[in-house]
Amino acid sequence: MVNPQRKRVLSGIQPSGNLTIGNYVGAIRQWVEHQSEFDAYYCVVDLHAITVEHDPKILAEKSREVAGIYIACGLDPAQSTVFVQSHIPAHSELAWLLTCITPLGWLNRMTQFKDKSAKQEANSVSNGLLSYPVLMAADILLYQAQAVPVGDDQRQHLEFTRDLAQRFNHMFGETFTIPEAMIPLAGARIMGLDDPTAKMSKSETAQYHAVYILDDPDTARKKIMRSVTDSGRDIRFSDDPEKAGVNNLLNLYQALTGQSREAIEDHFATARGYGDLKKEVAEIVIETLRPIQARYKELAEDSRNIDELLAQGTMRAAAIATQTLQQARENMGFLPAHS
Repeated sequence: MVNPQRKRVLSGIQPSGNLTIGNYVGAIRQWVEHQSEFDAYYCVVDLHAITVEHDPKILAEKSREVAGIYIACGLDPAQSTVFVQSHIPAHSELAWLLTCITPLGWLNRMTQFKDKSAKQEANSVSNGLLSYPVLMAADILLYQAQAVPVGDDQRQHLEFTRDLAQRFNHMFGETFTIPEAMIPLAGARIMGLDDPTAKMSKSETAQYHAVYILDDPDTARKKIMRSVTDSGRDIRFSDDPEKAGVNNLLNLYQALTGQSREAIEDHFATARGYGDLKKEVAEIVIETLRPIQARYKELAEDSRNIDELLAQGTMRAAAIATQTLQQARENMGFLPAHS
């Protein structure tokens, strides 16, 4: 069950699209910096990626790529359990068990389902998209996670997980740990370079929306130099919506340098305009990504490097997931299998 010495946490990212500098600043870097403090489980949530239409070949490629980026960014497989969700069948089985006790009304209330389904034709919306929160609940509950790092867009899903765990425990006896939300320990919310009012997304296909972790220096620089700002020249942090673009670049600069707002504003006080800000942000981003890309290149030269590390993580994760699933099955009344 739960390691009494360290709080168990679980998180993951879908292998859809390309991981961005926003994913690094907002999640992966924090996982790396604090991995020794937790009993940490970080997965590539590939089962979530098939709730919408996908290319099978790309899904496999991106799953390995995301895992490689986790490790290249500094997740140490000796400290953190890194694995691919679908490699552990218990995720799918527990999701079905939980689906069968989930009131349909709970799913119909989920904001993310309403938002995503509204963007699709009615006949193309999958049941998987509706049941997405149940699978997410299974991911968390399988590992008896005590804490889950969540952003604002996932808070409703975590509340759903808590409610579902409590419902199961009430119906069938104490089985699951009730997880708590863990506010991100650090890191800014990085917005789109082409639309600083919307969060940077790895699934957005616009050419100048995001800097990807694997972008070459020239591409990263070009994207940042094309980022949306305004007609002013004053380089300061601001809550003014008109300054959202400049504020986004400053937040990114602060996240990657660790400097205070006052020091950053003083530094740019003599800048000739936003061009100077963009140039410096570009260089900081490029230098941040350089060692990550070098390490990823080493790992990706032979796919067996990543696959072997994932196999180690799968063994550790499966041991806990299988134990939890067996307990859930037993409590629900399923006949044990005998060899």
